Amino acid sequence: MHHRFRLALTLYAAACSLLAAAPAQAGRIEEIKARGYVRIGVSLGGEPVGFRNASNEPVGYDVDVARQLAARLGVPVRFSDVSSDARISMLRSKQLDLVVANVSITPQRARVVDFSIPYNRAGLRVIAQKGARVRTLADLNGKRVVVGRGTTADAFLKQSAPRAQVVYTDNFAPDGVLLLQQKRVDAGIEDSSLLDYLASRNEQLETLPTLYSNAPIGIAMAKGDPALLGFVNGFVSHYIQSGAYAANYKKWWGSKAAPPALSPQGR
Repeated sequence: MHHRFRLALTLYAAACSLLAAAPAQAGRIEEIKARGYVRIGVSLGGEPVGFRNASNEPVGYDVDVARQLAARLGVPVRFSDVSSDARISMLRSKQLDLVVANVSITPQRARVVDFSIPYNRAGLRVIAQKGARVRTLADLNGKRVVVGRGTTADAFLKQSAPRAQVVYTDNFAPDGVLLLQQKRVDAGIEDSSLLDYLASRNEQLETLPTLYSNAPIGIAMAKGDPALLGFVNGFVSHYIQSGAYAANYKKWWGSKAAPPALSPQGR
């Protein structure tokens, strides 16, 4: 009888411990509000998605989205400029609460982090020096092509032009952009949102007309918090339905730009 009582007491204590720990493990929104600010990773390497203005302040399409999300949470935002390689690992190590950094939603990434419904879409595009004679993907073979390390562009280039001379950068912008501007590479592959903007402002560069993918872009967060995921999905849905998405897109890509079609339900 005494043994059964001790066993029951042990099980009860264990259950109480699990219940006490659950809010701490699943209450990231509460943690953010208790801390008094939200930590959001953005990529500040290239216009118009994210960059620094003359006052060294973060600005750009993604920065605007992040600020609106922080306002919805009711706390100030603290930005971290993240590279393509670091953005996922910084989420998983809890150095960041959220990442709004032009991250395309892929099955591989979705295995290790959670994604919101898409708040933007972009496809891969090729940009090249006008004298490089790049008209097709096959023309990239033998050429010096800059891509972000570990990105979807990296994997696409290896498959599409295996004999290309790959030049890696941790941040396509500004590093890859600078290589293109200095003519130290023949071409580059990155999201169309960045390359279309870059080519429009550099006479020596041109983009190929083909869009090689049409990838959804999501807000990323560490796995294991359905409440935070639900909150962010609600924010994105309102962002699209309210007209803020269209207004923000035209703000950064121009009044004549047509925002990619998005569904507030994520379908």
